[in-house]
Amino acid sequence: MTWLGAVATIAAGMGAGALNAVIGSGSLITFPTLVALGYPPVVANVSNNIGLVPGSASSVLGFREELKGQGRRARTLAVASGSGALTGATLLLALPSDVFDAIVPALVLLACALMVLQPRLSAWVAGRRATDARDVGVAPMAIAFAAGIYGGYFGAAQGVILLATLAVFVPDELQRSNALKNVLAGVVNTVAALVFIAVADVAWEAVALVAVGAIAGGTLGARYGRRIPATALRAMVVVLGVAVAVRFLLT
Repeated sequence: MTWLGAVATIAAGMGAGALNAVIGSGSLITFPTLVALGYPPVVANVSNNIGLVPGSASSVLGFREELKGQGRRARTLAVASGSGALTGATLLLALPSDVFDAIVPALVLLACALMVLQPRLSAWVAGRRATDARDVGVAPMAIAFAAGIYGGYFGAAQGVILLATLAVFVPDELQRSNALKNVLAGVVNTVAALVFIAVADVAWEAVALVAVGAIAGGTLGARYGRRIPATALRAMVVVLGVAVAVRFLLT
């Protein structure tokens, strides 16, 4: 890799780390960058996933205040997310790359619709919860598992899907849902990364450069992202989600 390619990869990692901390979909920056630098798509996807893991950790640390009181919830959903990630990573290595292409735009647009309706839907769900608010029902577990499959397979817009659905089915302040999203996305990336390290072809130079950028970007994104008002954050998720869906429909 040339020095210019290295700089571009670090910059892409910073952008992805910051975007993942605030909303998600950072892979839409790093994955195309690695492909443009000449890496085969599957190698780029695998290397990108591994490289973004340290950025996920820095994002979680940055949102640690918002995670207080969510330990049991996070641990329960992390099991579902990790199981889904293991499934998705296995599918990536076993199936053709176009298997999920048809459903990804629909999933992302559905997530956008949920985010628009989130205040009313979350109030409706909260009003019908018969158990402690810290408990996790079947719907959030199923969503975490399904999002984990998608995240282990590719991952772009995983954060959008997770944040939108968590905000509805696990009623809480949006920034606390965002913090929980970062934990679950980090679990997915870590589990998938372990699978890829064990059995896949990895471009370690790209991994290192993405990781350096993602750590810095994740730290900055968490620092400033946690100050974004809920309404603005909701609008950013919807705008980005629609853009992601359109991009997938046009490719």
